[in-house]
Amino acid sequence: MTAEYIWSVIRSEARRESEREPCMKHFLEQHILSFDDFSSALAMLLSVKLASKHFPPQVLQNLFDEFYGLNPEAVDKAVFDLTATLDRDPAAVNYFEIMLFLKGFQALQAHRLAHWLWNNDRKPMAYLMQNRMSEVFGVDIHPAAKIGMGILLDHATSLVIGETAVVEDNVSILHEVTLGGTGKETGDRHPKVRKSVLIGAGAKILGNVEIGEGAKVGAGSVVLDNVPPHYTVAGVPAQIVGRTEVAEPSLEMNQRLSAKRRQD
Repeated sequence: MTAEYIWSVIRSEARRESEREPCMKHFLEQHILSFDDFSSALAMLLSVKLASKHFPPQVLQNLFDEFYGLNPEAVDKAVFDLTATLDRDPAAVNYFEIMLFLKGFQALQAHRLAHWLWNNDRKPMAYLMQNRMSEVFGVDIHPAAKIGMGILLDHATSLVIGETAVVEDNVSILHEVTLGGTGKETGDRHPKVRKSVLIGAGAKILGNVEIGEGAKVGAGSVVLDNVPPHYTVAGVPAQIVGRTEVAEPSLEMNQRLSAKRRQD
């Protein structure tokens, strides 16, 4: 799905809603209908959300415009994140609502800018973005953390992702999850979450551990060891409770623990 196509759908949704709900008309015109393309509208939205009296929105909008102009793949990633949210979150009904109102999606796009700034040795600005994301969205992602596309941050409140963490494509993460370190160790010290993993609400994954492709982490679990691909872990500390029912738990969003025990 291209950015051009998704933008045409978003505009159609916004026009329909502005006719249905007149109170929303001016807001939708300001944020969607007055823009010709997805990236410009997204840049304006995020700059207004993250601005402060010390850092005006126009400065941030110029920064986002620069980022999207130099990195068109970042726009494509935003499209994948939008579609992932619509596909996996039953509360998400329209693309325009995800873009305008779901802070998990917004925080992820802000992180992509912070990560680019970090990699281009603009670290103070990257830290400023991280700080504003934390204050505005309640989401704290270190600018150096590597995050793929097709990501669902469901609710996202109190999500923490550390400096050397890696989150690969098509991962779903619920609220109050921590991908953190184990203390004062330095270097590569944060989790590596492989493709299609589902991480339940409140799970804490600590240390340089690997969560294998297609694995599932139960809500409230504390994970201190590697998790094999396509297995489910749960508990404090987390233990293997069975194999996953499907190859890509992140797409199914089924929070139940498997009854199929591991065969050693």
